[in-house]
Amino acid sequence: MYDRMLKLIDDFSLQARVIYALIMREIHTRYGRENLGFFWVLGEPILFCGGVTILWTAIRPSHEHGLPMTAIVITGYVPLTMWRHCLGHSVKAFEANGSLLFHRQVTPITIIVARAVLELMGTIMAGMIVVLGSILFGFMKPPQYYSMVYLGLFFQAAFCMATAMIFASLSEMSELVEKIMSVVSYLALPFTGAFTMVDWLPPKYRWYMMLSPSVDNIEMIREGQFGLNAHAHYDVLYDSYITFFLLLVGVYLTLRVRRFILVQ
Repeated sequence: MYDRMLKLIDDFSLQARVIYALIMREIHTRYGRENLGFFWVLGEPILFCGGVTILWTAIRPSHEHGLPMTAIVITGYVPLTMWRHCLGHSVKAFEANGSLLFHRQVTPITIIVARAVLELMGTIMAGMIVVLGSILFGFMKPPQYYSMVYLGLFFQAAFCMATAMIFASLSEMSELVEKIMSVVSYLALPFTGAFTMVDWLPPKYRWYMMLSPSVDNIEMIREGQFGLNAHAHYDVLYDSYITFFLLLVGVYLTLRVRRFILVQ
């Protein structure tokens, strides 16, 4: 039993080193090794989140439904950026890195996990910088319940990982998925919970919105930010079940996608 545990720990350690190496390779490949290349891991999400926050703060009322506009935008757009970046960079991820599969330690799962982790880390760190800047300049207050913010981010990261695995695999199995991905991501925006809260909707429509894990996750984050003033609606039990199910589907598809990968 002890030997098996040691072997399991060694296997996890090996996979962690492989994922780290793939993350560094992705950074160098995507952003370059010189000048501001590495900065863009944070710089790109900062421009997205910060730009949208500044624009909405400038053109919208300072408060909406009694909540400050800047904080509403940040708590919605940062999780949305996490999802969109993971989804966008998952398309044809295996084909782009297919040559690495000749190495025994590299698998489709390590490839997509590395890509998703890079996007999640970059977006979360960028979001922290935008939040800190907004707090320092007086546009928002610190979160009231940090534990709820962390819980919502955890569920959102797991949801992003699951969808990245699913659509990375489906895009290798069918070219149609690759072509309609951008359309689907835009059509899904109203159901992400980024631009509205469940409590703002008529009661008969709230249940439909809460079917989306992203809505539950952002509601948790906003309750952590605003406290009970947010009147957040979410179901942690449902969110846990659906996210775990999506992760299982993602892992299942990723384990069976190798035969569809076209190595250039």
